[in-house]
Amino acid sequence: MFLFKKITLIIMILTLIALSPAGAKDMDDNMIKIKINDDVFDVKLENNSATQELLKVLEKSNVTVNATDYGNFEKVGNLGFTLPTNDENINTSPGDIVLYQGNQISLFYDSHSWSYTKIGKIQNADSNQLKDILGAGDVVLELSLK
Repeated sequence: MFLFKKITLIIMILTLIALSPAGAKDMDDNMIKIKINDDVFDVKLENNSATQELLKVLEKSNVTVNATDYGNFEKVGNLGFTLPTNDENINTSPGDIVLYQGNQISLFYDSHSWSYTKIGKIQNADSNQLKDILGAGDVVLELSLK
């Protein structure tokens, strides 16, 4: 009987640790950085198979994308590899980062509606700032863990 109580207590303690904020995944696990030319921003990631695979790639090295303007609302560039898609029709807004056709990243500085896989959203920039940074010419995007 004593052994059963001891095992039950250990299971309860482990469950509490796993459910506590200290035992939970750190919020940084859901964040990456994006460098746009010389400006660096935080990106809060979605939780889907595309972002899980992207994180695996970023653990090995940063990802650099040469992006060009499309439609005066987004910058688009080829990743150089393919990620799994979870496409759904979404309305984008400035700061949204999406996956298009599995191998292209789009970063929005205005709004648009289409079928994309959402990757994440820039956290520390407003729409005017993004429009100034992204609105003219080509840009180099660098995705990194830190």
